[in-house]
Amino acid sequence: MPDRTTYLVLPGYQNSGPEHWQTRWEEAEPEAFRRVQQADWDHPEPADWVARVDSAVAEAAAEGPVVLVAHSLGCIAVARWVAGASAERTGAVRGALLVAPADIDTADVPELVGFRPVALAEFPFPTVVVSSTDDPWVTPERARLFAESWGARYVEPGAYGHINSGSGLGDWPEGRKLLAEL
Repeated sequence: MPDRTTYLVLPGYQNSGPEHWQTRWEEAEPEAFRRVQQADWDHPEPADWVARVDSAVAEAAAEGPVVLVAHSLGCIAVARWVAGASAERTGAVRGALLVAPADIDTADVPELVGFRPVALAEFPFPTVVVSSTDDPWVTPERARLFAESWGARYVEPGAYGHINSGSGLGDWPEGRKLLAEL
């Protein structure tokens, strides 16, 4: 079987609905985009979320290169995974697109407290962090801090809220361009 890139889709708290750009990308290319399913989207357990990231990367790496496509709490789960994963496992990842990383250190959502503090270890693969100027879940300053700590390129596209289905981005072609650059 020839190597092919698998794009692991990592939604955030409460999952990504049918109009979310992550779901649209999966539907457009189901052979390439694979959602990492969590046991409980509404009551996330950090250890479980990280373990599922790890097993999804291991499975996808058997087929070829892996790229992570995370949103919100999914970004925070990736950061926790990177902080504790083996070099072999992180070595299977070609890059990561982290969109609208939620600042769970300040979020007033009891279900997210277990993810505190945000892991700030540098990522060993190319990473792009995208955050809007008016995201209710993270300030531009914190998003830039995350990007800097993770060794990522930072992209601030303007005022698009949480860069989700409520942002009116549809298939979000600008995001696809960023993904293609990884």
